[in-house]
Amino acid sequence: MNRVQPGSFLTLHYRLAGPDGADIINTFAEQPATLSLGTGELAPAMESRLLGLDEGARTVFELAPGEAFGERNPELLQRVKRGLLDELGDPDETYHVGDVVQFPTPDGQGAYAGVVRELGDDWLLFDFNHPLAGQPVTFEVQLIGVL
Repeated sequence: MNRVQPGSFLTLHYRLAGPDGADIINTFAEQPATLSLGTGELAPAMESRLLGLDEGARTVFELAPGEAFGERNPELLQRVKRGLLDELGDPDETYHVGDVVQFPTPDGQGAYAGVVRELGDDWLLFDFNHPLAGQPVTFEVQLIGVL
């Protein structure tokens, strides 16, 4: 029987649930996921829980607040001038608290997202923290295959 090691290629079902117990990701009713450890497909805290598990294992891990997706960083709350948003996107766009807005990376090759937290006269306050930052999560896993 194979055991999970750094760099292992895994086929697994997994479920990630937030602090309210609601599923964020759940592959148990779908096709299993495949991933390689150490490539950033899972948060390091989740990967570390898998190390040493045997193929066929099924278990549940409770990750402490901030352990899976880091602590909330107040510096990731940023005011953005409406004029900049107009330049980057649609000047006729209407924003609401809770909207998720995509921003281009400085090199233009990717994007990152922020959630609108407040609306000012000529600015919007965005939260660029991961939505689960500072939150406890439940990580359930069933290892189907380990290579």
